Amino acid sequence: MPDYIYLLENRLSADQQNALGQLREAAREAGTILFLTGDAVRELTRGVAVRDLEVAVHGNALKLKKIIEKLGGKVWGEDEASRSLYLCFPGTVRVDVVSAQRAEYPKPGKPVYHSTSIQEDLHHRDFTVNAMAISLNEGSFGLLMDPMNGAADIESQTLRLVSNYGFLEDPSLLIRVTRYRARLGWEMDPRTRTRYENAREEGVIEHLSAQARSQELEQIGHEVEGLKILRALEAEGWMKSLFPAWTSAKADEERLTALNHLAAQLLAEGVHADMSAAQMRLLTAKLSARDLAALKKLMLRPGFVEEWNSLDDQAAEFAKVLLSEENAAPSASYKLFTGYDPEAVLWLGFTSTDEAVRERFNLFLEVWPTTRQRIPHALMQEMRITSELPAYGEIVQAIFLELLDGKLSTPEELRAFLEPYSPPAPPPKEVIKRPRAKRGAEARTKEDSYDEEENSEESSDDEEDLDDIGGEDDDLDLGLSLPKAGLDVSLTEELGTTAAEDEDEDEDEEEDARPEPASEAVPPKRAPKRPSRSKPSKPAHQPAAAPAEIENLAAAPVAPEAEAASEPEAAPKPEAALESEAASEPETAPEPEAPPKAEKGKKPASAPKSKSKAEPRPKSKPAAANKSVSKAVKPPTATAEAKAAAKSPVKAANSKVKKSAAKPAKKP
Repeated sequence: MPDYIYLLENRLSADQQNALGQLREAAREAGTILFLTGDAVRELTRGVAVRDLEVAVHGNALKLKKIIEKLGGKVWGEDEASRSLYLCFPGTVRVDVVSAQRAEYPKPGKPVYHSTSIQEDLHHRDFTVNAMAISLNEGSFGLLMDPMNGAADIESQTLRLVSNYGFLEDPSLLIRVTRYRARLGWEMDPRTRTRYENAREEGVIEHLSAQARSQELEQIGHEVEGLKILRALEAEGWMKSLFPAWTSAKADEERLTALNHLAAQLLAEGVHADMSAAQMRLLTAKLSARDLAALKKLMLRPGFVEEWNSLDDQAAEFAKVLLSEENAAPSASYKLFTGYDPEAVLWLGFTSTDEAVRERFNLFLEVWPTTRQRIPHALMQEMRITSELPAYGEIVQAIFLELLDGKLSTPEELRAFLEPYSPPAPPPKEVIKRPRAKRGAEARTKEDSYDEEENSEESSDDEEDLDDIGGEDDDLDLGLSLPKAGLDVSLTEELGTTAAEDEDEDEDEEEDARPEPASEAVPPKRAPKRPSRSKPSKPAHQPAAAPAEIENLAAAPVAPEAEAASEPEAAPKPEAALESEAASEPETAPEPEAPPKAEKGKKPASAPKSKSKAEPRPKSKPAAANKSVSKAVKPPTATAEAKAAAKSPVKAANSKVKKSAAKPAKKP
């Protein structure tokens, strides 16, 4: 179902909306309510242009006459019997104001009217497609009333009688349905068609009332294609009952075609001329003066006859104004064309033979419209003058008029002209820079658990290898020292927690992890302290080295600086050789501080072991009482190693390299 509020606001012309606004104000002043009915509702529902308006009011419509005249509407005619007003508003907007009523027919063609509500009025209309109303009142504006389901017949393009006796009671419906068929191209439903044939055979057209005859005669001139309607009525035989002297042969068909063409050209330039009066002049061009005068007396609206008779005078007045000096400029002439009475403009352009007038019409219709192509829409867009501005249409029209007069020929002039209309630039968008969010606790927990599982597997392998190397009672210290500069820092994974406080924690852990020298154990010789090297900056997005590359790096020869700074290390020796060397070694080494003596029954403390900076204190197995060399130190537990790897990935990688380098070949 269409949105009729939208249709009322967008499908009616500005002049038609203004006319309805004045009628609504008049109804409020008179204390009544009104509804849009008839052809206007049908055309809105169809989605086509609305030509004439019909408004039904509760009560007597004649009481609105003085109020409407005060508001600017012209009364073209009135009918006391049906209590109807025939109005014309500026822009040649024809409006029929009728009273809500029902008609009774004691005799065919002799109606008796009774005031009623709008609902009952719709039940006594002619056809279902016309038995629809739209409220124009406050609180219900745009509400559709369709008691006869006329919208369905509009969709199916069907003409259906509301009353089964419609053709018999009101013979004018025979003429009206013929006119609708010719104009709309619709057909009657089977029952309506049967009743139409029966009424025509019975000759009910003889009972046509005078008011209905006047209305149908005038309506021929208000049709878009009046000659087509005239021929359809003539073919059905209805013109004999309306006005026998008026036939299609009395019309000037060639000039009617030219008039329609000119009206279409003017409409494209914004001149909305009503062709009714001009068309009637051509439809009756070959009628005798006597017949023409008789026909004019039969017209329903006397105001329409006055419009018909005054066409020549209006055109002559417009010609004087058009050729005056004050309208010599192109912009002034253009304003005159679009602001003058459109019916006078149409008739002057159609009938004038003056060369100066013809030249002005040629400029208006052919030359000046091409100037619109020079309107700088790109520059207007650049200066933020868009269609969203309320005055956009006025700005475009002002530029167009300036261009007509030969002004604004350079881009600088255009920019200077548009500058006052350019709205200020919008403020820059405030961009809120948010710090990079740290990885969530859940993601970190998953990474830690994954690293713990991986390190636990590696630590179990390392324990087995160390057990195979040192046995149970021997301690083997290779003293292998690898330079940190040789490692590829891309082994690290970006964990997002490499802050300075992590380094401080590592130093604290290193101090806590320093082991105390074991009693009766000879400490191994330590390599002299190497000068500290600055850490290389972490490269961005480098792939981690494969385990094979780490092993190759551990097996690579040590740099000369590292050899000079560390004690030469021998290859792993048999256990007997290690014991003999330990026994024959002179006791010249400085004695360490005496550790607290172990109590009886307790195992002595484990011997110290050289560790990397990031390793926590390892757990060692107790050494045997009769052995001077302590047992090999076990690798740290999986949990500790995972924590160390999470804090400093580089140190954890160095520790793994040392372990892999300390693995000798197994005994044969």
